[in-house]
Amino acid sequence: MKYISTRGQSPGLQFSEILLGGLAPDGGLYLPESYPQFSDADLTGMRGMNYAELAFAILSRLIDDIPAADLKAIIDKTYTAEVYSFTRAGQNAADITPTVKLEENLYLLSLSNGPTLAFKDMAMQLLGNLFEYVLAKTGKTTNILGATSGDTGSAAEYAMRGKKGVRVFMLSPHKKMSRFQTAQMFSLQDDNIFNIAVNGVFDDCQDMVKAVSNDAEFKAKYKIGAVNSINWGRIVAQVVYYFKGYFAVTTNNAQKVDFSVPSGNFGNVCAGHIARMMGLPIDKLIVATNENDVLDEFFKTGIYRPRGSANTYHTSSPSMDISKASNFERFVFDLVGKDSARVRELWASVDAGGAFDIKQLMPKLAEYGFVSGSSNHANRMATIRETKAKYGVVIDTHTADGLKVALELRDKKIPMVVLETALPAKFEDALVEALGEVPPRPASLQGIEDLSQKFTVMDADAGAIKDFIVKNT
Repeated sequence: MKYISTRGQSPGLQFSEILLGGLAPDGGLYLPESYPQFSDADLTGMRGMNYAELAFAILSRLIDDIPAADLKAIIDKTYTAEVYSFTRAGQNAADITPTVKLEENLYLLSLSNGPTLAFKDMAMQLLGNLFEYVLAKTGKTTNILGATSGDTGSAAEYAMRGKKGVRVFMLSPHKKMSRFQTAQMFSLQDDNIFNIAVNGVFDDCQDMVKAVSNDAEFKAKYKIGAVNSINWGRIVAQVVYYFKGYFAVTTNNAQKVDFSVPSGNFGNVCAGHIARMMGLPIDKLIVATNENDVLDEFFKTGIYRPRGSANTYHTSSPSMDISKASNFERFVFDLVGKDSARVRELWASVDAGGAFDIKQLMPKLAEYGFVSGSSNHANRMATIRETKAKYGVVIDTHTADGLKVALELRDKKIPMVVLETALPAKFEDALVEALGEVPPRPASLQGIEDLSQKFTVMDADAGAIKDFIVKNT
């Protein structure tokens, strides 16, 4: 299996060759040359599999340069009840991603039972083990450079802490994450973890990562790797839980399912798109945004108009406070018929601070099942209150955005699965506002905000982060 760049000017490479690097040398994102296809017979055979078995069945079609026995061992080590133990009352941790039935044909898919209480753990724990395996095989080291709006950072750091040959440099917007998210990251004292709080918003952090990654000489010399969802390893790992969720709420392969996905950087819903391209019977993929509704605007108008740092809102669903969605390029590559020259043209406009208009392709959007909607603070507070009152279930602010939009676009005859992206404890202040009570948290995470914190404040300057990496390597 070879992987190609969305911008068409980098050589095709195998999985292990793209795993550490993130961006392709030409600035594009990697995708497989073609998507493997799962037939009806394949899907039937996968129905009875547990999570690790399902992950191997899918990932082994996309990773053929790691021996099957080694890949299976990595997957089995990753997806255990011990790692994903923060389940709701009555759930079985061995399910890894258990479903919560709210009512007939309406479900939550629990993706937040990992060590940092966010869906990012589902991929990041696997990525950490893959990194360790590939680095050990090659005798290499890597400096991971990442950007986070809240959940990616802690998931990456918990997955990589103490890993041999790995240093993590994580950029986050200064004072724009929840207190819990900040404490999860900044309280880590591991020697290989470096937290940088950037004076700006997430898009500034993401732009710095891209600027460093696009400096080929610096990237090679300092072995810069990536764990953001620009990394294909992240996306492919997330494909698995769409299959798991589908099988959990259907009884046969003739049934279709809708998924509603709280969306910021488009990685989570991009994994759903890829699952659909591989043959999973998904009807609608619902892109649910918050006040930063650039993606909602695109799916309604065909115009993609990132708004820039000054016009990105700081909201009560902060992990979605993104106006320039990196993974959107992967979908647009498919939308324009894998025309890399067209992708280069479109992203030249975006990279220059502009927009692009492809409304002529709007009819084709229907072929991919995408629809969208947005939510705001009042909506998510109301949804949190109503979900607890009606179903006895407490959800976080991001999941509330997903559920709000799902209810607006729902076809009650088709199972609707809302991806739960974090546990409520991560956003305590917002939950107190909505419900007047503090959400429960695991005993091991009590008082995390009171721990000593280690971080460096920095302006949004790619040169400064390069100097920081050099100094600490």
